Amino acid sequence: MRKVLVIVGVVALVSGACGKKAAGPGPERNTNPCANPSSSLVNPPKLTIATDNPAFPPWFAGGTPKGSEWKFNDPSTGKGYESAVAYAVAAQLGFHKDDVVWIPEPFGKSFAPGPKDFDFDINQISFKPARAKAVDFSKSYYDVNQALIAIKGTPIANATSLAALKPFKLGAPVGTTSFDYIQSNIQPTQKPSVFDTLNDVNSALKAGQIDGEVVDLPTAFFITGAGEVKNSVVVGQFPSIGGQEHFGMVFQKGDPLVQCVNFALDSLKAKGTLEQLQKQWLSQAVGAPVLR
Repeated sequence: MRKVLVIVGVVALVSGACGKKAAGPGPERNTNPCANPSSSLVNPPKLTIATDNPAFPPWFAGGTPKGSEWKFNDPSTGKGYESAVAYAVAAQLGFHKDDVVWIPEPFGKSFAPGPKDFDFDINQISFKPARAKAVDFSKSYYDVNQALIAIKGTPIANATSLAALKPFKLGAPVGTTSFDYIQSNIQPTQKPSVFDTLNDVNSALKAGQIDGEVVDLPTAFFITGAGEVKNSVVVGQFPSIGGQEHFGMVFQKGDPLVQCVNFALDSLKAKGTLEQLQKQWLSQAVGAPVLR
């Protein structure tokens, strides 16, 4: 679907988006890149947000109503870190909760080249230069480290360094920075296994097909804490190599809405809203030893 240019009358909603507060006196009006927007929406006047289905905790929470197309969690609950951030950004942009529409979008498709049927996608998508050739990214809404999960009592669970992981069979979902980290930084002697979904990785760990799985740290704490993989433990988190990894929202290449969202994120960071939401939804992701 091609994006539809929103005319001035319709874009008043987004004008407040990027500019409800900018209507007041002072320099904020001059610093807001959307004070006079010429933005576009896929389905005006609605803000269309995409994420993968299933929508996994701790990024999404609240379950699903009967008959919902969403598995595990319906993003429209506003619960879970990414859902809460999406609604906080939408509010900064001047949208009410009822103005937000969620659609499912597979992880790998979200940053593939071509037209998008969403205004932005929020789905633990790490910024990578290669991905940014096909889509635009927002600023970071979460800086993240990768982590290792293993079964309690197995030899790999005692690892304290990257070097100690080299003999083991590791796995991660396809197209993720978790899999990239295994290949580029751990470089195990056994060829790592790649899986279509996180559920497939979890099943492989349960079945003993792999010794350990690499995922982002908050997801690692959820998998172990919620019993997604019985008797699993977070062995440790990995240091960022080559710059801090961060999650960004994804937009169709050249979409002017990215400037508005960046301004909203800056405001949410300045007010401490992002930090507050991290404490609320990701507070478990602390204290894991660093495997250097």
